[in-house]
Amino acid sequence: MKRNWGSIIAIVVVALILANASMFVVDQRQAAIVFRLGQIVSVIKQPGLYFKIPLLENVRYFDTRILTLDTAEPQRYLTSEKKNLLVDSFVKWRVVNPRQYYVSVGGDEARAMNRLDQTVNDLMRAEFGKLTINQVVSSQRDEVMDAIRAKAQADASKIGVQVVDVRLQRVELPKEVSESVYRRMEAERKRVANELRSTGAAEAEQIKAEADKQKDIIVAESYGEAQKIKGEGDARAAAIYAAAYDKDPQFYAFYRSMQAYRESLKGRNDVIILSPSSDFLKYMQNPRGTGKR
Repeated sequence: MKRNWGSIIAIVVVALILANASMFVVDQRQAAIVFRLGQIVSVIKQPGLYFKIPLLENVRYFDTRILTLDTAEPQRYLTSEKKNLLVDSFVKWRVVNPRQYYVSVGGDEARAMNRLDQTVNDLMRAEFGKLTINQVVSSQRDEVMDAIRAKAQADASKIGVQVVDVRLQRVELPKEVSESVYRRMEAERKRVANELRSTGAAEAEQIKAEADKQKDIIVAESYGEAQKIKGEGDARAAAIYAAAYDKDPQFYAFYRSMQAYRESLKGRNDVIILSPSSDFLKYMQNPRGTGKR
């Protein structure tokens, strides 16, 4: 009886070991390849519990998360102006075809990253060789990096990976050329500023001349209108004076003389030296303006 229990326990233990050896779990962050005697049997991309034939089949897992390839040191690239740039960049990538990934690089992450690094480095060297320094550091940089990513993806697909993004972290000028480049950029900015000032001054003079012209026209028109109104007023006043003179010439002469006295003797210190026989004083000598003076 004891021997039977021992055999049963041994069988159960063996069954558990075989059951454990025949099951495997694929995590949601992984993909798996099942091998049978060294040959690929299946590729599993969905997470879950799976089974295999113990001893005959084995499983290899591959990380499918987005990984980062970051250059240890900035790379030196030559622009179209024959100027050196120090560029620090990174690449985001992930495994999308585990079978191709295994066949191409043996599923070795280091080999895959070395392949991507070489590809992206060659592409960046070629693209930067077409650009000036200003184009590299301007908004056009995003378009350039998108073009590099697309070309890198074409090569990366051959090893079963996807290039998610290629970006620049830092772009610097070597010390030996940075000062001369900054001086040239400063001179260019000053030239543009001087052109804008000259253009603004010319436009200001044009606006001022047009304003002066309009002012002269308005003043001339206003003066002409004023002279016209003044002439009409003088003519009307003359007509009134003439009508008054016709009605009573003696009163009119008296009134005009009184106005003349008022205008001539406005202030307290006004002095008039005249002969007593002057016609100007005739109404002072005789209110009627007649008779012996």
